[in-house]
Parts: sequence; C-alpha cells; structure tokens
Amino acid sequence: MIISKKLKTASTYALVGLSALVLSGCANKAVVSYGDAQAVETTDINFGSTDLQKVASQMTDSLLSSPVVGTMTANKRPVVFVERIKNKTSEHIDTESITDSISTQMLRSGKFRFVDMTRVESVREQLTFQNEDALVNPATAVAFGKQIGAQYMLYGNLSSIVKSNADKSDVYYKFTMRLIDMESGLVEWADETEIRKTKEKSTFGW
Repeated sequence: MIISKKLKTASTYALVGLSALVLSGCANKAVVSYGDAQAVETTDINFGSTDLQKVASQMTDSLLSSPVVGTMTANKRPVVFVERIKNKTSEHIDTESITDSISTQMLRSGKFRFVDMTRVESVREQLTFQNEDALVNPATAVAFGKQIGAQYMLYGNLSSIVKSNADKSDVYYKFTMRLIDMESGLVEWADETEIRKTKEKSTFGW
C-alpha cells in the first residue's frame, strides 16, 4: 500500500514536471510571419529599409523625368556605368543595395543600358577560356574587343549629421547623385534628397 502511494506521488510529480516543460516550450516558441516589404520601418533611428526605398525611388524618378535625360534617351538607349554609392556616414550601410535598386529601376524604364564593372574580371576569365581553351569551338567563341564602353557614369554619396543630448537624438541624411558624360566630363544631371529622423526620450525611457 505504501509502495503504491509512493508510485502515485512520483507519477504526479512527473506529470507536473512534464506539463511545466510543455508550457515553457509553448511560451518560448517563436512565431514567424510575413510583413509588408513597403511598410514604414520605425524600429530605430538608423538608416533602414524605408530610407533605402525612399532615396532610390526619388533619385530614379528625378533622373527619368529630367528634360535633359529625356532628350538624351529620345532615340537611343545610352550605356551607363553605375558606380557604387559612397557611404560617408558613421553607420554601416549597405550602399550596394541602394545602387542595385536605382540600377534596376532605370533598366526597367527601358531608357538605359548598363555595363557591370563588378563582373569585369569574371567576364574576362570567360572570354579567355572561350578563346584559348581547346574544348571550345572557335566558331562559337565571343571575340575580344567587342564590348561596348559606357557613355555616362552615375555616381553618388550618402552623408549624415548626428546630434544628440540626454532627451533627444536627431540624424540628418543627405543623398546626392550625378550623371556625368564620360567623353566631355560635363555633369548632365544632378539631384539630392534629404531625410531627418528624431527619437525623443519618453516617460518610460527609450
């Protein structure tokens, strides 16, 4: 009888412990869901996805609506080299993503063609293989010296000014871009956009 009671007690403790583990697992389980990629991001004051989308969209719209660019692309699709945006802020910002977004939107417009300088070495290796390797049929090999040079270069800078005190933080971003004629050296188009973000200390802390 005593043994039976001890077994029941041990069993009860085991069930309680198992239930606690199950409940603990449920409480700590992460829930993953999809969000709106275009939704405004306000997680913190740093440069984020909304800022990237804003500057890329505004710069592209300004470039494509420029009368000078309209004349430039009226009867042809100029070849452009897009230089990676230079990050002059104190933050670690993936400016390659900004550059890619602008390039993609420009290409979608159907008004420009691009040369991708980030892949020049890979292209050179492939051309060398095609022209020098015995495995490749010479009749199908792409000849050296046939690539088209860029007529224009698009480049820009992202800079910031950060101010803060005990109650408030303020960051100002300035994004500037220019389109230069590679032959003449003349700047054919330029524009800039600004972003200001603030964070104030609440009654309950940051």
